[in-house]
Amino acid sequence: MTSLPIVDPELRPLLDAWPTVTLTPDGLTVLRARELPLPPVPDCGVDYDRRAVPGPAVAPDIMLHIYRPRDATGPLGCIYHIHGGGYVAGAAKDLEFRHRPLAAELGCVIVSVDYRLAPETVFPGAIEDCYAGLAWTHANAPDLGIDPARIGVMGESAGGGLAAALALMARDRGGPAIAFQHLTYPMIDDRTCVKPPHAHAGEFIWTSHNNRFGWAALLGQEPGGDGISPYAAAARAEDLAGLPPTFLMSGALDLFVDEDIEYARRLIAAGIATELHVHPGAFHGFDLMAGPGVANRAHAMRLDALRRGLT
Repeated sequence: MTSLPIVDPELRPLLDAWPTVTLTPDGLTVLRARELPLPPVPDCGVDYDRRAVPGPAVAPDIMLHIYRPRDATGPLGCIYHIHGGGYVAGAAKDLEFRHRPLAAELGCVIVSVDYRLAPETVFPGAIEDCYAGLAWTHANAPDLGIDPARIGVMGESAGGGLAAALALMARDRGGPAIAFQHLTYPMIDDRTCVKPPHAHAGEFIWTSHNNRFGWAALLGQEPGGDGISPYAAAARAEDLAGLPPTFLMSGALDLFVDEDIEYARRLIAAGIATELHVHPGAFHGFDLMAGPGVANRAHAMRLDALRRGLT
């Protein structure tokens, strides 16, 4: 059975431009070197800076990519962004084409973090890198022209999983206050590897095989067992109280759709202001390219939520 007949027709060209890759240890280098057909990077009147800042204790420095509207005055809200890539690939620079216009349109600063990838670095390396970058951003907010009370976290896929885990870690450590969490098809539950979602989910882009590969690489063990930290898989957290207002978006054909809906349900039950959108006919990464109607609608929803979160 294939779910192709229920894919939104406007999204089908993206499947040709971005074919599904089966992850293997030998193929990981190829995946990391793959160049996606991304649009050109616009200037948009946004300045760009790279800063090497201290990483976690006894770990290397981390790189932050900072975007700020050139003519902006006064302290601005900030999106602390974490890139996706299944915990094994991706880089902050890959989304510069998105970050420049987003910073311009929202009138905000965007700080995007490069974290250590698995399997070279297993948990908790990536989340500790993300926490160190957030703590540095908060501590240096005045110098960056950022309002420390208006810093939210955002991520897609594995980046969404790290953003959700970061919100939990900041809450539990009494760390920097997070104004909102903005999660796009987040990868938050390793148990999906042993309890897959509905039959139409996960055929395209990010498959069950790739999911197991990514989680095993991050955890350094097979996923789905006991004792997995919620800072690795946020859905493992027993208590979701005290988390920031949440925007969560997924596609109906995304492998993560069930875990994302369940996380949203639990946030709502914990009293967290939560906005959930599930887009019909949409697979993992469907919003990467502008153009298709469903992608544009999703982008408009995200912009609206971010604008409200940054006020």
